Parts: sequence; structure tokens; C-alpha cells
Amino acid sequence: MRPGRLVTAALLLALMPAVCGAQRKPEMVLDDLGNSFPFSVPPRRIISLAPNITEILFSLGLDETIAGVTRFCDYPAEALSKEKIGGLVDPNLEKIQALHPDLVIAFRGNPLRTLARLKELRIPVFILQEGMRVEEVFQTIEKIGLVTGVPQRAAELIFSLKAGFGRTREALRNAAPSPRVFISLHGSGLWTCGRESFLNDLLEKAGAANIAGGVSRNWLLMGRESFIQQDPEAIIILAKSFADFEKGRKWFLSEPSFRKVAAVRNGRIFHLDENAASRFGPRLLQTLDRLARLLHPEVIVEQP
Repeated sequence: MRPGRLVTAALLLALMPAVCGAQRKPEMVLDDLGNSFPFSVPPRRIISLAPNITEILFSLGLDETIAGVTRFCDYPAEALSKEKIGGLVDPNLEKIQALHPDLVIAFRGNPLRTLARLKELRIPVFILQEGMRVEEVFQTIEKIGLVTGVPQRAAELIFSLKAGFGRTREALRNAAPSPRVFISLHGSGLWTCGRESFLNDLLEKAGAANIAGGVSRNWLLMGRESFIQQDPEAIIILAKSFADFEKGRKWFLSEPSFRKVAAVRNGRIFHLDENAASRFGPRLLQTLDRLARLLHPEVIVEQP
């Protein structure tokens, strides 16, 4: 057996106790605001109030139980056919009521007043928050698996994601020194992420150094002089399409003051799917793998 396979096999064996333990269904689970959520029977009509929640529900095979989603829930494609209940910050309370849910799963950004009103109407609401570290996605999946009555499916998904995560991390042991990276949040312009965003952790785990990582904020607009002074060796543009990425790439290349920046000078400007990278769900682990390959082409991440 090749050394990489031995590492993967050892990782999977190490993870088995945690996965098996996750299959035992407790009598209640805490949401991320510390609210106790007792449950007895699996919900039959679930409303998702965020795209990452929708993606996790589909990943857990709960397609038939999803009664409603936000207008931003576009992945997988099947989510587009689900009833729409509004957006993240403007969910329609009347539409939610009309769908008769027995569980609403909310996420960071949903108005707390709306969530409180749903509770007053005796609609069960389970609230989750966005983590600062990539690994916290596993906890989010585990909690959704528990509250929806499919802990074993959640454990299996986590097991698979952790295995891929381990392969990527192991491969990066032999990577070159961490390149300085700027991540562009809106395709063009200098909006980026600080230390408190999980995207900062994503960069670090992909073997990179975020040039804005010293700022204790989620998001910030970096000044031009600071951007030039930090001299990133690579620029990662989050864009929903390749056409949007091209617009952003051309913007960086067209700015005369950026020509001396290493990433621009050497043409190291890369695309990441905005939705996959910005949603706190399973695809974030795939994004980590892709980012590691872009920034460290010398590294080969073994596939299972």
C-alpha cells in the first residue's frame, strides 16, 4: 500500500469512534444560541432560511421534507423548484405560516424579530451560526442531522468530508512556503476578509497567508496603498460565473498602480466559485481542495 493510502486508512480508522458516537440520538440538542431543542419524531415539513442550510438538507437526502427555501437557494438545481419564502433578511412570515412547517432552520443573518415571532406562533425554530473555522461545518451538519432525525446520514457525510479534509491537509505537509494571498469578495474592488471570517481560515488551511489576516474583522475594504504595499503573490476572485471572474481579472490587470504587484505581474489571478466558497456547508471542503491545488500546483492530493 502506498504511504498516502496508509495515512488515509489510519485517518478513517481514527474517525470511526466519533462517527459511530454521532449516530446515538440524544433527547434534545442545543442550537447555536444555546436554546434547548427537544424532539421526538422527525420533522416532515422543513423550511430552510439560508442557502447553506438548504445544501446540507439535500446532502442528507431530505429532499422530500423541504417545504420551502429562500430565493437565494439555488444549489443543488432541485432547490430551484421548492417554494420560496423570501430572502435571508426579509423572510415572509405569512408565507412560512401557510406552508405549515414543523421545523424552521435559521442561520446567521435572519432577523431575530422574525424568528421570535415564529416561536410565538409555536413553530419550532432551530438557529445556527456561522463558524470561524472550516472544521465547524462538521458541527453544523451534525446538529442538522440530529434535529431532522437523520444522525446516521449526517455521521456518514461528516466521515466522508473529514477523510477528504485529511487528505488535503496531509498533502500540504510537503508544500512550498505559504504565498501571500488577497481574496476579492466581489469580483472587482478591494473588499476582502479579515481574521474573523472563516475564509481567512480557509486560506490558512490551503497553505496561504491572508494579507488582511491581521485585521480583527469579518470583512473590510482594503486601501490601494495597503494592497500594493502588502504585494500579494496570488489573487483569488470569488465570482458566480467565469464571465464575472474575467471582469474582475481584467480590472486588476487594467489598474496601472497594480502592475508592480507580484500577483498581477505574474498573472497569478485565480477563480473560486463564490457560492461554494462563501456558504458554510459541504462544498466548502471541496473549495479547500481546489484552493490548495491552485496555490500549490506542486502538491498532489490523493483521491480515494
